[in-house]
Amino acid sequence: MAVETAVVSPGIEDPWLNAQAQFDTAADLLDLEPGIRAFLREPQRQLIVNFPVKMDDGTIRMVEGYRVQHNLIRGPSKGGIRYHQQVTLGEVKALAMWMTWKCAVAGLPFGGAKGGVVIDPKRLSQAELERLTRRYAAEISVLIGPERDIPAPDVNTTPQVMAWIMDTVSMASGYSVPAVVTGKPLSVGGSLGRNAATGRGCAVVALEACARMGRDPHGMTVAVQGFGNAGSVTAALMAADGFTLRAASDSGGAIYSEAGLDVHAVTDHKTRTGSVAAFPGSKPITNAELLEAPVDVLVPAALENQLTASNAGRVKASLILEAANGPTTPDADEILYRRGIVVVPDIVANAGGVTVSYFEWVQDLQSFFWEETEINERLRAMMIRAFNESWQRSKDLAVPLRLGAYTVAIQRVAEATLARGIYP
Repeated sequence: MAVETAVVSPGIEDPWLNAQAQFDTAADLLDLEPGIRAFLREPQRQLIVNFPVKMDDGTIRMVEGYRVQHNLIRGPSKGGIRYHQQVTLGEVKALAMWMTWKCAVAGLPFGGAKGGVVIDPKRLSQAELERLTRRYAAEISVLIGPERDIPAPDVNTTPQVMAWIMDTVSMASGYSVPAVVTGKPLSVGGSLGRNAATGRGCAVVALEACARMGRDPHGMTVAVQGFGNAGSVTAALMAADGFTLRAASDSGGAIYSEAGLDVHAVTDHKTRTGSVAAFPGSKPITNAELLEAPVDVLVPAALENQLTASNAGRVKASLILEAANGPTTPDADEILYRRGIVVVPDIVANAGGVTVSYFEWVQDLQSFFWEETEINERLRAMMIRAFNESWQRSKDLAVPLRLGAYTVAIQRVAEATLARGIYP
């Protein structure tokens, strides 16, 4: 039985090296003490699991999965689980590090973690997906728990997947443990507002960035790469605020309309057909063309390494909102900054998801649930604070917004590390 593992293709940027490069630049600005720097530069724990899954035809398939905890200094680690055929350990390590900084810049009492399984879930039946999820949950149960490490949905994982993980852990414990994961269905301890949280937070940041840039959202055009949960919600809320969606894409294709796209009609079309492709009244474009489309705002909401040194010079948007994790490489960052393009980094732009996950965790621990209006208002306040603190730091240091956000986050984690000291 061969174990399915992913290999980084030649020429593809290594997300882990990018994450470390971003950290190093911020650490230089902060003049971090060498010991603290060395500690924060590496993950605290890395778990690799290889496990069997029984397929519907009775055969056994070996699958590889990961769970990485980058840091637990400020509290239990927090981070999603993704199912994708190209997941690598390096990618998961990078995502875990980014989660540490994201939680810190948002002011959440969490460290960063991430999980991944090397699988294409679209090729599995619902029964196979459930068996895979439950076995993976059992394998990583040595690390996860409400006080230790709390997973959540990510690429190709859903509230149903979180419910299976919660049930697997609960059955082993002998009682319900709803706080072991977030992003669950409401019926088993999920939170109102969680599904739209990443997109809502990104839309809040869009308005704040426009205000800082002296731009009026009305009349501004948008391209969204990755019209999934985060991308579609971001597009819908931005449209409600006056922005015009001009381009959108998903794994099935990309579309463009000079006159603008009706976000709700595009969403309905994708629900019916499975993709935004062939939406009536639009013309097909490539992913490369979408990233370089003539729009005011670009929202990368797909995977890592979409904006690189090879295409950053052709980006026409003046504002980039990173709804995805790690879509911009360090080399691209430098090019975009020199060109005067504002990049709201992932650790700020898409922090809405983990913020409402925090709210869900708190509600589960208390067995007391909040109204959605309260959740959305708390989310808005925390997103605005994180954005403003990052923006101000970037101005004080005369550096890109990403570095401003990173120095805020890393300084908080470093201070907590010094306060706790080294054990024993």
